[in-house]
Amino acid sequence: MQTQISAEYSADPRVTEIEAILRKCVHCGMCLATCPTYQLLGDELDSPRGRIYQIKQVVEGHAPTVETLRHLDRCLTCRNCETTCPSGVDYGHLIDNGRALVEERVPRGILFRIKRGFLLQLLPHRARVQPLVRLGQAVRGLMPHVIARRIPGPVDPGLWPETRHTRRMLVLEGCVQPALAPATNVAAARVLDACGVSLITVRQAGCCGAVQFHLNQQADALNQMRRNIDAWWPEIESGVIGVLATASGCGVMLKDYGHALASDPEYAEKAERVSALAVDTVEAVRSALDTLEENRLTQVRAAASAAGPIAFHPPCTLQHGQRLAGVTEGLLRRLGFTLTKVENSHLCCGSAGTYSIFQPKIAGQLQFNKVSALEAGRPTIIATANIGCQLHIGQGVSESSGVPVVHWIELIDQALAGGARA
Repeated sequence: MQTQISAEYSADPRVTEIEAILRKCVHCGMCLATCPTYQLLGDELDSPRGRIYQIKQVVEGHAPTVETLRHLDRCLTCRNCETTCPSGVDYGHLIDNGRALVEERVPRGILFRIKRGFLLQLLPHRARVQPLVRLGQAVRGLMPHVIARRIPGPVDPGLWPETRHTRRMLVLEGCVQPALAPATNVAAARVLDACGVSLITVRQAGCCGAVQFHLNQQADALNQMRRNIDAWWPEIESGVIGVLATASGCGVMLKDYGHALASDPEYAEKAERVSALAVDTVEAVRSALDTLEENRLTQVRAAASAAGPIAFHPPCTLQHGQRLAGVTEGLLRRLGFTLTKVENSHLCCGSAGTYSIFQPKIAGQLQFNKVSALEAGRPTIIATANIGCQLHIGQGVSESSGVPVVHWIELIDQALAGGARA
């Protein structure tokens, strides 16, 4: 795609990156077939090709409008189009930069700004999320059923194993996950401990930065990345073998630290090191399982075979963002779990970070489609790999089925315990 960048943008590094990405697009339209919003809305301006054209117009000097921003906002950033694209268009970075440029020229409404401000003050801060969740759980019984069922009940995650192995791996604790799904990181720690790897936390580290970044508060996101790097650096220098993100959305962000801070002379090299060490749960476990004793593997396979059919939802951040499509499913099958067939497993569930808050209608349609596909195989449990998907799908599961939704690492943790953990 040929571009003629407007003089006002000639020195903007974001536009330099946008131009390089635009030049890869050949207008083939293959992305339309896998774009969730285009499939729902049927408007090419709500497709990757349409959004690419709108961003091209902006950088060439055409004034963006409220409509431009609306179409860009409707993008889930699921990156399904990247998986489909034969030309290697880096759409994820394109849409991030494009939104930022448009928002600088199209003022947001007051309600949007209030809602965004509230989320930014809450979600990235673990110390603020946890008390609110505990309060909600305490008064859950007094709430209307339609609201109460959206608040997960309290969970006893069990014990975190002692640090006892030479091989150590850092884990990003996350911001909302410790409060809403506390069993996930603890389960990962126990599974890796059984495989000879100690998972360690650094309390000074916080949110990965994804919430701020995708709400177009990118300066705040970069500062959060720097704080995490500073918190982790002593452990990195001491030889940890990886930085684990059990939420696949956080994993995408960690693997992008090097790109995000590439122009920062103080942090560029360190950020690239973090990105190189960043691993998703399936990458860490797949590698570590090679050291698991055969009798423990036999124990896992016996418990897995008795677990019943599992429906697995691969988050977009796992299969399209991290390009790990099919890897988790293969690992679960290798360990003896039976997976149901799920139609259109490549499509987004509608969670997409804060998307379900700002675009509830589209998110609700995608949620209904995804839950219907997952429940079609009559699974005993639904598993996924990202806290946002876990909560969004869990809220959409029909009350008639009542299928629990968990992170898949909990299945292996339970199998290692002989199925004893709930």
